[in-house]
Amino acid sequence: MQLSDKLTKPLTEVKYLNADNVSRYRCIMRIFFENYERLKYWLYQDEVYTEMLKNPLWQDYKPEQCQQDLTMLTEWKNLNTIQDTRNITSIEEFKNKKYRYQMSEYSVEIERLVIRLENLLIEGSSLEPTLLERIKTNVTRFQEIIEKDSSEIYTWWTDLNNDFVRLNQNYQDYIRDLNSVKAEEMMRTKEFLVFKDRLIEYLRSFIKGLQRNVGVIEECLRSQSKSDLEQLFKKIVEYELLIPRIDAEISQEIVEQKIYGRYQSIYDWFVGSDGQENEAAKLFDATNEIIRRITRYAAQISERNALGANRKEEYKKISELFMKCNDVKEAHKMAAMVFGLEKPLHISSNNVRETDSINKGVYEENPFCIELKPRIRNYHEKIKRSSIQESKEKKLEIRNKMLQQQKEEMQKLKMLEKDGMIDFSSLPVLEPRIREILLKWISDAMESVDFCARTDDGRTYSLDRSCINERCVVNCIDGKFTMPKIKIVFQETNV
Repeated sequence: MQLSDKLTKPLTEVKYLNADNVSRYRCIMRIFFENYERLKYWLYQDEVYTEMLKNPLWQDYKPEQCQQDLTMLTEWKNLNTIQDTRNITSIEEFKNKKYRYQMSEYSVEIERLVIRLENLLIEGSSLEPTLLERIKTNVTRFQEIIEKDSSEIYTWWTDLNNDFVRLNQNYQDYIRDLNSVKAEEMMRTKEFLVFKDRLIEYLRSFIKGLQRNVGVIEECLRSQSKSDLEQLFKKIVEYELLIPRIDAEISQEIVEQKIYGRYQSIYDWFVGSDGQENEAAKLFDATNEIIRRITRYAAQISERNALGANRKEEYKKISELFMKCNDVKEAHKMAAMVFGLEKPLHISSNNVRETDSINKGVYEENPFCIELKPRIRNYHEKIKRSSIQESKEKKLEIRNKMLQQQKEEMQKLKMLEKDGMIDFSSLPVLEPRIREILLKWISDAMESVDFCARTDDGRTYSLDRSCINERCVVNCIDGKFTMPKIKIVFQETNV
Protein backbone atom coordinates (compact mmCIF):
# COMPACT_ATOMS: atom_id res chain seq x y z
CA MET A 1 0.00 0.00 0.00
CA GLN A 2 1.33 3.40 -1.01
CA LEU A 3 0.33 6.30 1.23
CA SER A 4 -0.64 9.55 -0.45
CA ASP A 5 -2.57 12.70 0.37
CA LYS A 6 -5.64 11.42 -1.43
CA LEU A 7 -5.66 8.27 0.69
CA THR A 8 -5.29 9.94 4.08
CA LYS A 9 -7.41 13.06 3.68
CA PRO A 10 -11.15 13.01 4.67
CA LEU A 11 -13.81 12.87 1.95
CA THR A 12 -16.09 15.79 2.69
CA GLU A 13 -18.01 15.03 -0.53
CA VAL A 14 -19.86 12.13 1.14
CA LYS A 15 -21.18 14.16 4.10
CA TYR A 16 -24.49 14.81 2.36
CA LEU A 17 -25.28 11.06 2.54
CA ASN A 18 -25.45 11.13 6.31
CA ALA A 19 -26.16 14.73 7.35
CA ASP A 20 -29.12 16.02 9.37
CA ASN A 21 -31.17 16.98 6.31
CA VAL A 22 -30.06 13.96 4.31
CA SER A 23 -33.42 13.53 2.57
CA ARG A 24 -33.27 17.06 1.06
CA TYR A 25 -29.58 16.83 0.16
CA ARG A 26 -29.95 13.49 -1.60
CA CYS A 27 -32.97 14.64 -3.57
CA ILE A 28 -31.11 17.75 -4.73
CA MET A 29 -28.06 15.73 -5.77
CA ARG A 30 -30.27 13.25 -7.63
CA ILE A 31 -31.83 16.17 -9.54
CA PHE A 32 -28.36 17.34 -10.56
CA PHE A 33 -27.32 13.82 -11.56
CA GLU A 34 -30.39 13.18 -13.72
CA ASN A 35 -29.78 16.46 -15.54
CA TYR A 36 -26.10 15.55 -15.83
CA GLU A 37 -27.03 12.37 -17.69
CA ARG A 38 -29.14 14.48 -20.07
CA LEU A 39 -26.01 16.61 -20.69
CA LYS A 40 -27.45 19.56 -18.81
CA TYR A 41 -24.55 20.36 -16.51
CA TRP A 42 -25.53 23.77 -15.06
CA LEU A 43 -28.67 24.50 -13.03
CA TYR A 44 -30.02 27.63 -11.39
CA GLN A 45 -31.51 27.74 -7.93
CA ASP A 46 -34.96 28.36 -9.38
CA GLU A 47 -34.72 25.20 -11.50
CA VAL A 48 -33.71 23.09 -8.50
CA TYR A 49 -36.51 24.57 -6.40
CA THR A 50 -39.09 23.86 -9.13
CA GLU A 51 -37.96 20.25 -9.40
CA MET A 52 -38.21 19.79 -5.64
CA LEU A 53 -41.79 21.11 -5.54
CA LYS A 54 -42.88 18.49 -8.09
CA ASN A 55 -42.69 15.89 -5.36
CA PRO A 56 -45.60 16.01 -2.84
CA LEU A 57 -43.13 15.37 -0.02
CA TRP A 58 -41.64 18.87 -0.45
CA GLN A 59 -44.79 20.97 -0.76
CA ASP A 60 -43.68 23.06 2.23
CA TYR A 61 -40.18 23.53 0.87
CA LYS A 62 -39.09 27.22 0.92
CA PRO A 63 -36.71 29.07 -1.44
CA GLU A 64 -34.62 30.05 1.58
CA GLN A 65 -34.20 26.39 2.47
CA CYS A 66 -33.17 25.62 -1.10
CA GLN A 67 -30.58 28.40 -0.99
CA GLN A 68 -29.26 27.11 2.32
CA ASP A 69 -29.04 23.52 1.04
CA LEU A 70 -27.19 24.56 -2.10
CA THR A 71 -24.75 26.56 0.02
CA MET A 72 -24.00 23.57 2.22
CA LEU A 73 -23.48 21.29 -0.77
CA THR A 74 -21.14 23.85 -2.25
CA GLU A 75 -19.23 24.01 1.03
CA TRP A 76 -18.86 20.21 1.02
CA LYS A 77 -17.49 20.42 -2.56
CA ASN A 78 -20.42 18.51 -4.03
CA LEU A 79 -21.33 21.47 -6.22
CA ASN A 80 -19.24 23.96 -8.15
CA THR A 81 -20.62 27.49 -8.54
CA ILE A 82 -20.15 30.31 -10.98
CA GLN A 83 -21.81 33.72 -10.98
CA ASP A 84 -24.05 34.35 -13.97
CA THR A 85 -23.32 37.85 -15.35
CA ARG A 86 -24.81 37.48 -18.79
CA ASN A 87 -28.16 39.24 -18.21
CA ILE A 88 -27.14 41.73 -15.55
CA THR A 89 -28.77 45.14 -16.17
CA SER A 90 -28.10 46.90 -12.86
CA ILE A 91 -25.66 47.04 -10.00
CA GLU A 92 -28.32 45.67 -7.65
CA GLU A 93 -28.68 42.51 -9.71
CA PHE A 94 -24.92 42.08 -9.72
CA LYS A 95 -24.77 42.36 -5.92
CA ASN A 96 -27.44 39.68 -5.51
CA LYS A 97 -25.10 37.22 -7.24
CA LYS A 98 -27.22 34.89 -9.27
CA TYR A 99 -25.28 31.60 -9.32
CA ARG A 100 -25.27 28.55 -11.53
CA TYR A 101 -24.46 25.20 -9.97
CA GLN A 102 -22.67 22.14 -11.37
CA MET A 103 -21.89 18.70 -9.90
CA SER A 104 -18.26 18.03 -9.04
CA GLU A 105 -16.45 14.97 -10.40
CA TYR A 106 -16.46 13.25 -7.03
CA SER A 107 -20.21 13.81 -6.66
CA VAL A 108 -20.91 12.23 -10.05
CA GLU A 109 -19.06 9.06 -9.07
CA ILE A 110 -20.67 9.04 -5.62
CA GLU A 111 -24.16 9.23 -7.14
CA ARG A 112 -23.30 6.44 -9.56
CA LEU A 113 -22.19 4.32 -6.64
CA VAL A 114 -25.35 5.13 -4.67
CA ILE A 115 -27.58 4.19 -7.63
CA ARG A 116 -25.69 0.94 -8.03
CA LEU A 117 -26.16 0.16 -4.33
CA GLU A 118 -29.87 0.92 -4.61
CA ASN A 119 -30.20 -1.56 -7.48
CA LEU A 120 -27.77 -4.12 -6.07
CA LEU A 121 -30.38 -6.76 -5.30
CA ILE A 122 -32.15 -6.13 -8.60
CA GLU A 123 -29.08 -6.28 -10.84
CA GLY A 124 -27.23 -8.99 -8.96
CA SER A 125 -24.20 -10.73 -10.42
CA SER A 126 -23.62 -13.62 -12.78
CA LEU A 127 -21.08 -15.99 -14.28
CA GLU A 128 -20.71 -15.12 -17.94
CA PRO A 129 -18.77 -17.61 -20.13
CA THR A 130 -19.03 -15.09 -22.99
CA LEU A 131 -16.56 -12.81 -21.17
CA LEU A 132 -14.03 -15.64 -21.23
CA GLU A 133 -14.63 -16.06 -24.96
CA ARG A 134 -14.05 -12.34 -25.54
CA ILE A 135 -10.90 -12.31 -23.41
CA LYS A 136 -9.57 -15.34 -25.33
CA THR A 137 -10.29 -13.60 -28.64
CA ASN A 138 -8.45 -10.44 -27.54
CA VAL A 139 -5.48 -12.30 -26.04
CA THR A 140 -4.97 -14.41 -29.19
CA ARG A 141 -4.63 -11.14 -31.16
CA PHE A 142 -1.40 -10.15 -29.38
CA GLN A 143 0.90 -10.66 -32.38
CA GLU A 144 -1.62 -9.17 -34.78
CA ILE A 145 -2.38 -6.06 -32.71
CA ILE A 146 1.29 -5.05 -32.30
CA GLU A 147 1.45 -4.00 -35.95
CA LYS A 148 -1.64 -1.74 -35.65
CA ASP A 149 -1.62 1.98 -34.93
CA SER A 150 -1.76 3.39 -31.39
CA SER A 151 -5.49 4.24 -31.42
CA GLU A 152 -6.53 0.70 -32.39
CA ILE A 153 -4.13 -0.80 -29.85
CA TYR A 154 -5.58 1.45 -27.11
CA THR A 155 -9.13 0.39 -28.02
CA TRP A 156 -8.10 -3.27 -27.91
CA TRP A 157 -6.40 -2.77 -24.54
CA THR A 158 -9.44 -0.98 -23.09
CA ASP A 159 -11.82 -3.75 -24.23
CA LEU A 160 -9.55 -6.44 -22.73
CA ASN A 161 -9.38 -4.65 -19.38
CA ASN A 162 -13.11 -3.93 -19.25
CA ASP A 163 -13.96 -7.58 -19.94
CA PHE A 164 -11.45 -8.76 -17.33
CA VAL A 165 -12.76 -6.35 -14.68
CA ARG A 166 -16.35 -7.44 -15.35
CA LEU A 167 -15.38 -11.12 -15.19
CA ASN A 168 -13.44 -10.64 -11.97
CA GLN A 169 -16.12 -8.62 -10.21
CA ASN A 170 -19.03 -10.76 -11.40
CA TYR A 171 -17.56 -14.08 -10.31
CA GLN A 172 -16.51 -12.68 -6.92
CA ASP A 173 -19.98 -11.26 -6.26
CA TYR A 174 -21.76 -14.39 -7.49
CA ILE A 175 -19.61 -16.79 -5.46
CA ARG A 176 -20.01 -14.51 -2.43
CA ASP A 177 -23.80 -14.68 -2.77
CA LEU A 178 -23.75 -18.48 -2.98
CA ASN A 179 -21.52 -18.67 0.12
CA SER A 180 -23.62 -16.25 2.16
CA VAL A 181 -25.65 -17.19 5.22
CA LYS A 182 -28.87 -16.42 3.38
CA ALA A 183 -27.96 -18.84 0.58
CA GLU A 184 -27.06 -21.54 3.12
CA GLU A 185 -30.44 -21.18 4.81
CA MET A 186 -32.27 -21.28 1.48
CA MET A 187 -30.44 -24.44 0.38
CA ARG A 188 -31.88 -26.24 3.42
CA THR A 189 -35.52 -25.54 2.47
CA LYS A 190 -37.86 -27.62 0.30
CA GLU A 191 -38.39 -24.70 -2.10
CA PHE A 192 -34.74 -24.96 -3.09
CA LEU A 193 -35.38 -28.30 -4.82
CA VAL A 194 -37.43 -26.49 -7.48
CA PHE A 195 -34.51 -24.68 -9.10
CA LYS A 196 -31.65 -26.86 -7.78
CA ASP A 197 -31.11 -28.56 -11.16
CA ARG A 198 -31.21 -25.25 -13.02
CA LEU A 199 -28.56 -23.75 -10.72
CA ILE A 200 -26.28 -26.79 -11.04
CA GLU A 201 -26.62 -26.73 -14.82
CA TYR A 202 -25.75 -23.02 -14.84
CA LEU A 203 -22.63 -23.60 -12.76
CA ARG A 204 -21.54 -26.57 -14.86
CA SER A 205 -21.92 -24.60 -18.09
CA PHE A 206 -19.61 -21.94 -16.64
CA ILE A 207 -17.08 -24.61 -15.63
CA LYS A 208 -17.12 -25.97 -19.18
CA GLY A 209 -16.47 -22.49 -20.54
CA LEU A 210 -13.67 -22.07 -18.00
CA GLN A 211 -12.03 -25.35 -19.03
CA ARG A 212 -12.45 -24.55 -22.73
CA ASN A 213 -10.88 -21.07 -22.65
CA VAL A 214 -8.41 -20.86 -19.75
CA GLY A 215 -5.91 -23.25 -21.32
CA VAL A 216 -5.80 -21.25 -24.56
CA ILE A 217 -5.47 -17.92 -22.72
CA GLU A 218 -2.71 -19.29 -20.46
CA GLU A 219 -0.72 -20.59 -23.45
CA CYS A 220 -1.02 -17.26 -25.28
CA LEU A 221 0.11 -15.25 -22.24
CA ARG A 222 3.10 -17.54 -21.64
CA SER A 223 4.20 -17.34 -25.28
CA GLN A 224 4.50 -13.53 -25.37
CA SER A 225 8.08 -12.30 -25.47
CA LYS A 226 9.24 -9.48 -23.24
CA SER A 227 10.26 -7.31 -26.21
CA ASP A 228 6.80 -7.59 -27.84
CA LEU A 229 5.10 -6.66 -24.58
CA GLU A 230 7.36 -3.65 -24.09
CA GLN A 231 6.66 -2.48 -27.63
CA LEU A 232 2.92 -2.90 -27.12
CA PHE A 233 2.84 -1.12 -23.76
CA LYS A 234 4.99 1.69 -25.13
CA LYS A 235 2.36 2.50 -27.76
CA ILE A 236 -0.43 2.36 -25.16
CA VAL A 237 1.44 4.72 -22.85
CA GLU A 238 2.19 7.16 -25.68
CA TYR A 239 -1.44 7.24 -26.77
CA GLU A 240 -2.79 7.74 -23.24
CA LEU A 241 -0.38 10.61 -22.62
CA LEU A 242 -1.71 12.32 -25.76
CA ILE A 243 -5.28 12.35 -24.42
CA PRO A 244 -6.02 15.95 -23.25
CA ARG A 245 -7.24 16.20 -19.65
CA ILE A 246 -8.48 19.29 -17.86
CA ASP A 247 -7.16 20.02 -14.34
CA ALA A 248 -5.18 16.77 -14.29
CA GLU A 249 -1.50 16.11 -14.80
CA ILE A 250 -0.54 12.49 -15.40
CA SER A 251 3.11 11.50 -15.55
CA GLN A 252 4.51 8.78 -17.74
CA GLU A 253 5.62 6.80 -14.68
CA ILE A 254 2.06 6.65 -13.27
CA VAL A 255 0.63 5.50 -16.62
CA GLU A 256 3.30 2.81 -17.00
CA GLN A 257 2.66 1.51 -13.47
CA LYS A 258 -1.07 1.33 -14.15
CA ILE A 259 -0.68 -0.53 -17.47
CA TYR A 260 1.95 -2.98 -16.22
CA GLY A 261 -0.09 -3.58 -13.06
CA ARG A 262 -3.23 -4.39 -15.07
CA TYR A 263 -1.35 -6.79 -17.32
CA GLN A 264 0.21 -8.49 -14.28
CA SER A 265 -3.27 -8.93 -12.79
CA ILE A 266 -4.51 -10.61 -15.98
CA TYR A 267 -1.39 -12.79 -16.10
CA ASP A 268 -1.72 -13.88 -12.45
CA TRP A 269 -5.44 -14.63 -12.92
CA PHE A 270 -4.91 -17.06 -15.79
CA VAL A 271 -1.30 -18.21 -15.32
CA GLY A 272 -0.19 -17.50 -11.74
CA SER A 273 3.22 -16.42 -10.49
CA ASP A 274 5.86 -17.43 -7.95
CA GLY A 275 4.57 -21.00 -7.91
CA GLN A 276 1.14 -19.89 -6.68
CA GLU A 277 -2.08 -21.38 -8.01
CA ASN A 278 -3.84 -19.08 -10.48
CA GLU A 279 -7.25 -17.56 -9.77
CA ALA A 280 -8.88 -19.56 -12.56
CA ALA A 281 -8.02 -22.83 -10.78
CA LYS A 282 -9.30 -21.42 -7.47
CA LEU A 283 -12.56 -20.41 -9.18
CA PHE A 284 -12.85 -23.90 -10.66
CA ASP A 285 -12.43 -25.52 -7.21
CA ALA A 286 -14.83 -23.05 -5.55
CA THR A 287 -17.53 -23.70 -8.18
CA ASN A 288 -17.17 -27.47 -7.86
CA GLU A 289 -17.40 -27.17 -4.07
CA ILE A 290 -20.65 -25.19 -4.40
CA ILE A 291 -22.09 -27.89 -6.70
CA ARG A 292 -21.16 -30.58 -4.17
CA ARG A 293 -22.73 -28.59 -1.35
CA ILE A 294 -25.96 -28.05 -3.33
CA THR A 295 -26.16 -31.77 -4.11
CA ARG A 296 -25.53 -32.68 -0.47
CA TYR A 297 -28.23 -30.34 0.81
CA ALA A 298 -30.70 -31.64 -1.79
CA ALA A 299 -30.01 -35.23 -0.69
CA GLN A 300 -30.53 -34.27 2.96
CA ILE A 301 -33.85 -32.61 2.15
CA SER A 302 -35.02 -35.68 0.23
CA GLU A 303 -34.01 -37.99 3.08
CA ARG A 304 -35.72 -35.77 5.60
CA ASN A 305 -38.93 -35.76 3.57
CA ALA A 306 -38.83 -39.55 3.25
CA LEU A 307 -38.26 -40.05 6.95
CA GLY A 308 -40.98 -37.60 7.82
CA ALA A 309 -43.77 -39.57 6.13
CA ASN A 310 -46.70 -40.30 8.38
CA ARG A 311 -46.89 -44.06 8.95
CA LYS A 312 -49.27 -43.93 11.87
CA GLU A 313 -52.19 -45.42 9.96
CA GLU A 314 -49.98 -48.14 8.48
CA TYR A 315 -48.71 -49.19 11.89
CA LYS A 316 -52.25 -49.18 13.22
CA LYS A 317 -53.43 -51.54 10.48
CA ILE A 318 -50.47 -53.88 11.02
CA SER A 319 -51.22 -54.00 14.75
CA GLU A 320 -54.79 -55.08 14.01
CA LEU A 321 -53.52 -57.89 11.77
CA PHE A 322 -51.18 -59.14 14.50
CA MET A 323 -54.01 -59.11 17.05
CA LYS A 324 -55.99 -61.47 14.80
CA CYS A 325 -53.25 -64.11 14.78
CA ASN A 326 -54.19 -67.34 16.61
CA ASP A 327 -50.73 -68.24 17.97
CA VAL A 328 -47.06 -67.23 17.95
CA LYS A 329 -46.22 -69.25 14.84
CA GLU A 330 -48.85 -67.43 12.85
CA ALA A 331 -47.52 -64.11 14.20
CA HIS A 332 -44.01 -65.10 13.04
CA LYS A 333 -45.35 -65.77 9.56
CA MET A 334 -47.12 -62.41 9.59
CA ALA A 335 -43.92 -60.67 10.70
CA ALA A 336 -41.97 -62.36 7.91
CA MET A 337 -44.49 -61.15 5.36
CA VAL A 338 -44.76 -57.59 6.68
CA PHE A 339 -41.14 -56.87 7.59
CA GLY A 340 -38.94 -59.61 6.16
CA LEU A 341 -39.85 -59.39 2.48
CA GLU A 342 -40.04 -55.60 2.39
CA LYS A 343 -36.65 -54.84 3.87
CA PRO A 344 -34.63 -57.81 5.12
CA LEU A 345 -31.78 -57.07 7.51
CA HIS A 346 -28.82 -59.44 7.60
CA ILE A 347 -26.73 -59.25 10.76
CA SER A 348 -23.61 -61.40 10.88
CA SER A 349 -21.62 -62.31 13.98
CA ASN A 350 -18.91 -64.64 15.21
CA ASN A 351 -21.20 -66.21 17.79
CA VAL A 352 -20.57 -69.95 18.31
CA ARG A 353 -23.73 -71.99 17.81
CA GLU A 354 -24.61 -74.71 20.32
CA THR A 355 -25.44 -77.14 17.52
CA ASP A 356 -24.79 -77.46 13.78
CA SER A 357 -28.18 -78.98 13.10
CA ILE A 358 -29.94 -77.44 10.11
CA ASN A 359 -33.33 -78.45 11.45
CA LYS A 360 -33.08 -76.26 14.55
CA GLY A 361 -34.86 -72.91 14.15
CA VAL A 362 -33.60 -69.48 15.12
CA TYR A 363 -36.11 -69.14 17.93
CA GLU A 364 -34.91 -72.40 19.50
CA GLU A 365 -31.36 -71.13 20.03
CA ASN A 366 -30.16 -68.82 22.76
CA PRO A 367 -30.09 -65.11 21.77
CA PHE A 368 -26.87 -63.14 21.50
CA CYS A 369 -26.25 -59.39 21.75
CA ILE A 370 -24.63 -57.18 19.11
CA GLU A 371 -23.52 -53.70 20.10
CA LEU A 372 -24.48 -51.14 17.44
CA LYS A 373 -22.52 -47.91 17.22
CA PRO A 374 -24.05 -44.68 15.86
CA ARG A 375 -22.89 -43.72 12.36
CA ILE A 376 -22.08 -40.10 13.13
CA ARG A 377 -18.80 -38.24 12.77
CA ASN A 378 -18.48 -36.96 16.32
CA TYR A 379 -19.18 -40.29 18.03
CA HIS A 380 -16.54 -41.48 20.49
CA GLU A 381 -16.63 -44.53 22.69
CA LYS A 382 -17.09 -43.83 26.35
CA ILE A 383 -13.81 -43.97 28.21
CA LYS A 384 -13.82 -46.30 31.17
CA ARG A 385 -12.31 -44.61 34.18
CA SER A 386 -10.11 -46.65 36.45
CA SER A 387 -8.43 -45.85 39.73
CA ILE A 388 -4.67 -45.64 40.21
CA GLN A 389 -3.40 -48.98 41.46
CA GLU A 390 -0.57 -49.32 43.92
CA SER A 391 2.39 -51.10 42.27
CA LYS A 392 5.03 -50.78 44.97
CA GLU A 393 5.57 -54.53 45.24
CA LYS A 394 5.87 -54.89 41.48
CA LYS A 395 8.41 -52.06 41.29
CA LEU A 396 10.41 -53.62 44.12
CA GLU A 397 10.42 -56.96 42.34
CA ILE A 398 11.66 -55.37 39.11
CA ARG A 399 14.37 -53.48 41.02
CA ASN A 400 15.62 -56.67 42.69
CA LYS A 401 15.76 -58.41 39.32
CA MET A 402 17.78 -55.56 37.82
CA LEU A 403 20.22 -55.54 40.76
CA GLN A 404 20.62 -59.30 40.51
CA GLN A 405 21.27 -59.05 36.77
CA GLN A 406 23.80 -56.26 37.32
CA LYS A 407 25.56 -58.32 40.01
CA GLU A 408 25.84 -61.32 37.69
CA GLU A 409 27.23 -59.14 34.90
CA MET A 410 29.88 -57.66 37.20
CA GLN A 411 30.90 -61.17 38.30
CA LYS A 412 31.33 -62.25 34.65
CA LEU A 413 33.40 -59.12 33.96
CA LYS A 414 35.51 -59.82 37.08
CA MET A 415 36.30 -63.26 35.70
CA LEU A 416 37.70 -61.67 32.53
CA GLU A 417 40.09 -59.51 34.52
CA LYS A 418 43.69 -60.80 34.90
CA ASP A 419 46.35 -58.92 36.88
CA GLY A 420 44.12 -55.82 37.09
CA MET A 421 43.50 -55.60 33.33
CA ILE A 422 41.30 -56.99 30.57
CA ASP A 423 43.21 -57.95 27.42
CA PHE A 424 40.94 -58.14 24.36
CA SER A 425 43.38 -60.40 22.52
CA SER A 426 42.99 -63.19 25.12
CA LEU A 427 39.28 -63.06 25.91
CA PRO A 428 37.12 -66.19 25.89
CA VAL A 429 33.83 -66.42 23.98
CA LEU A 430 31.69 -63.44 25.08
CA GLU A 431 27.97 -63.02 25.55
CA PRO A 432 26.36 -60.11 23.64
CA ARG A 433 25.58 -58.21 26.85
CA ILE A 434 29.18 -58.54 28.16
CA ARG A 435 30.57 -57.46 24.79
CA GLU A 436 28.27 -54.43 24.85
CA ILE A 437 29.55 -53.37 28.31
CA LEU A 438 33.21 -53.73 27.30
CA LEU A 439 32.76 -51.73 24.12
CA LYS A 440 30.95 -49.04 26.10
CA TRP A 441 33.93 -48.80 28.48
CA ILE A 442 36.25 -48.33 25.49
CA SER A 443 33.93 -45.70 24.01
CA ASP A 444 33.75 -43.74 27.28
CA ALA A 445 37.53 -43.75 27.62
CA MET A 446 38.10 -42.73 23.98
CA GLU A 447 35.99 -39.63 24.56
CA SER A 448 38.35 -38.49 27.33
CA VAL A 449 41.60 -36.61 26.66
CA ASP A 450 43.67 -38.91 28.90
CA PHE A 451 41.77 -42.06 27.79
CA CYS A 452 40.45 -42.67 31.31
CA ALA A 453 36.89 -43.28 32.57
CA ARG A 454 34.84 -44.88 35.35
CA THR A 455 32.66 -47.98 35.38
CA ASP A 456 29.12 -47.98 36.73
CA ASP A 457 30.37 -49.30 40.09
CA GLY A 458 32.96 -46.51 40.44
CA ARG A 459 36.19 -48.20 39.34
CA THR A 460 38.65 -45.99 37.41
CA TYR A 461 40.36 -47.45 34.37
CA SER A 462 42.49 -46.36 31.43
CA LEU A 463 43.21 -47.75 27.98
CA ASP A 464 46.56 -49.30 27.13
CA ARG A 465 47.05 -48.25 23.50
CA SER A 466 50.66 -49.36 23.13
CA CYS A 467 49.74 -52.10 20.63
CA ILE A 468 46.88 -50.25 18.93
CA ASN A 469 48.38 -50.78 15.46
CA GLU A 470 48.04 -54.57 15.91
CA ARG A 471 44.76 -56.43 15.37
CA CYS A 472 43.01 -59.10 17.39
CA VAL A 473 39.90 -61.24 16.91
CA VAL A 474 37.23 -61.30 19.64
CA ASN A 475 34.99 -64.36 19.66
CA CYS A 476 31.34 -63.94 20.65
CA ILE A 477 28.33 -66.23 20.79
CA ASP A 478 26.72 -64.45 17.83
CA GLY A 479 29.92 -64.09 15.72
CA LYS A 480 33.44 -62.69 15.54
CA PHE A 481 34.79 -59.19 15.06
CA THR A 482 38.25 -57.71 14.53
CA MET A 483 39.45 -54.76 16.57
CA PRO A 484 42.71 -52.99 17.58
CA LYS A 485 44.70 -54.71 20.30
CA ILE A 486 43.65 -52.73 23.39
CA LYS A 487 43.85 -53.44 27.12
CA ILE A 488 41.61 -52.01 29.85
CA VAL A 489 43.81 -51.31 32.92
CA PHE A 490 42.08 -50.70 36.25
CA GLN A 491 43.89 -48.16 38.40
CA GLU A 492 42.22 -48.82 41.71
CA THR A 493 40.03 -51.42 43.36
CA ASN A 494 36.29 -51.00 43.92
CA VAL A 495 35.47 -49.34 47.23
